[in-house]
Amino acid sequence: MNCDRLKVAFAGTPEFAAVALDALLGSEHELVGVLTQPDRPAGRGRKLTPSAVKMRALAANVPVQQPVSLKSDEAREAFAALGADVLVVAAYGLILPEAVLQLPALGCLNIHASLLPRWRGAAPIHRAILAGDEQTGVCIMQMDAGLDTGGVLLTRHCDIGADESVAQLHDRLAALGAQALLEALRGRCQGDLPAVAQPDAGVTYAEKLTKFEAALDFQLCAAELHRRVRAFNPWPVAEGQLCGQRVRLWESRLPADGCADEAALPGTVVGVTNDAVRVRAGDQDIEFLTLQWPGKKAQSAADFARNQPLLAESFSALTS
Repeated sequence: MNCDRLKVAFAGTPEFAAVALDALLGSEHELVGVLTQPDRPAGRGRKLTPSAVKMRALAANVPVQQPVSLKSDEAREAFAALGADVLVVAAYGLILPEAVLQLPALGCLNIHASLLPRWRGAAPIHRAILAGDEQTGVCIMQMDAGLDTGGVLLTRHCDIGADESVAQLHDRLAALGAQALLEALRGRCQGDLPAVAQPDAGVTYAEKLTKFEAALDFQLCAAELHRRVRAFNPWPVAEGQLCGQRVRLWESRLPADGCADEAALPGTVVGVTNDAVRVRAGDQDIEFLTLQWPGKKAQSAADFARNQPLLAESFSALTS
């Protein structure tokens, strides 16, 4: 096996994975095939749309497989025919059975966007922000049959910005993971990177997000609301009901002066400026910088409030 030019197969689906795929395409390694999920309906027309990974692979003339599952003999045989030395997995979305994990000589390496064993599971970036974590990172993990339980080959850390959204942190972690992957491939092949078992202490699970979580309760403290706005951007986007309409809240900040009106009830709009709609939360104010009325695009606070008197209006519980 030539560690300078491994035969690499890749399994991934969204943009996070596509960044790692780009790194492999620009490396010395031979990309022998790509696995990605089947095309899904997207947009208002619900047109079948290929994944970000599939589009990158096709543009680079790399063979693409899109099995519904890898549990069938046919799917396993198709993967085995690629003759990969190693399978790299990043946000693939399908379970890899034991028979597939054992096929490549170097096994299967996963790029996971957390500091394992914290935030195993589907939504590690979102859950880290929701929990108020100050630091996160990426792990290159030797996959086993468990859910993100394999030994860790390499870890890279990064701080989480106080106002950083999931969209912003996602892009930083995707780039960090792509860089770490190339280092891990060489180290794994040369035997310089042993897989270190994850500790039993500190295990947390990053459950998949639901739209229900995006409904804001203004009885919560401002810091908690701010974390939710950041964690739900770009999906499902934080929401509240204002002036009888369902408003999406894309961007927020915490004002340095705390409260504009100590007597205001939670949810009350207490100020409107060119750059912020200020709302009383459970303990202090929170300012929304980018908001969206139904049927309109996301707007700055000034554009959002234009021709709409908002002072003393209140955000209320969403109605279905």
